[in-house]
Amino acid sequence: MGWRQRRKGQTDGQTGGLDRGVRFPEAAGGPTSLVPTLSASSLRRCTPRHQRAEQDRKLPITAPSTSVKTAASNRLSGLTPHHARLAQSPHTLPLPSPLGLHHLPQSPGGPSYKVRWSKVEPGELRETPILITNGLHARGYGALGGRARMRKGHRLDASLVIAGVRLEDEGRYRCELINGLEDESVALTLRLEGVVFPYQPSRGRYQFNYYEAKQACEEQDGRLATYAQLYEAWTEGLDWCNAGWLLEGSVRYPVLNARAPCGGHGRPGIRSYGPRDRKRDRYDAFCFTSALAGRVFFVPGRLTLSEAHAACQRRGAMVAKVGHLYAAWKFSGLDQCDGGWLADGSVRFPITSPRPRCGGLPDPGVRSFGFPQPQQAAYGTYCYSE
Repeated sequence: MGWRQRRKGQTDGQTGGLDRGVRFPEAAGGPTSLVPTLSASSLRRCTPRHQRAEQDRKLPITAPSTSVKTAASNRLSGLTPHHARLAQSPHTLPLPSPLGLHHLPQSPGGPSYKVRWSKVEPGELRETPILITNGLHARGYGALGGRARMRKGHRLDASLVIAGVRLEDEGRYRCELINGLEDESVALTLRLEGVVFPYQPSRGRYQFNYYEAKQACEEQDGRLATYAQLYEAWTEGLDWCNAGWLLEGSVRYPVLNARAPCGGHGRPGIRSYGPRDRKRDRYDAFCFTSALAGRVFFVPGRLTLSEAHAACQRRGAMVAKVGHLYAAWKFSGLDQCDGGWLADGSVRFPITSPRPRCGGLPDPGVRSFGFPQPQQAAYGTYCYSE
């Protein structure tokens, strides 16, 4: 599995193989959740605050509702089988806390420590509180706090459980254990399995400032990709000449085959324009989406864009968004050698088994016809139903 985008002059969607073989594997057969139960020996992992441990955990997650686009695995990296037990739960994602709770004094009425969970916002020097507990009572903060709770699998369990996991929940979380004047802290990184796709509007390339790029990805059932997601995609073969915004506010583009139109004949890598003016500078967008809760299906015909909307509505569905199509192609293996309308007015089709008369490219990918006139009655449509 890997990405194979190695063509010159690509436009958005003309991807030669966005097979996102991410390191965070999915579970075949439906949403599941991994719920690790930590033993006492696995809780001795945190250093004092002045020596905070940064532990990147590739935590798999689940898709509990129609708003969730995630994939789960039967593996939890970072913990050995002796320190974790896998259980099934269709609604939650636990973030295990590896803090040294067993060293703390216990009061007769319960734990005497406080635990503070927060989320480190990307590109910003701040942490947003999620949940604070004194062992007996807990209080949530913000939108994420309304979906968060302490797992309380045992009296030493400080794990955070997030319900209704969303794309924006990905990122770095910090758990702080406070006990008088002493505290411990550990950071974990939650990564979702998904696919990165470059995106530009019908007006052409380099039309978005940062905020417009962020909105465009959200309108296509995704979010701006992070640098880590773009880098992961590049290591698997993503090659794209147009620069695009990332979530951190930087502008970059991945080059696998170095050539003159793509930054010169140097080494392959992630070309960077560095941080740019978020309001003034304009580029494309690199979007990220993950697994679908619903399904995408093709309706044949020679339809205009308005007729495509009506055709999906008659079937209790809506015209699919670009993110829907990429996710269906990646996670469901959708293969359809027919151009179809999408909600943004573009016409695309997904190919998992390349053949000569389906785009003419040797690798899997989501092909694009660009943005035809909406009145042009020449294509079917891709519908999305929950």
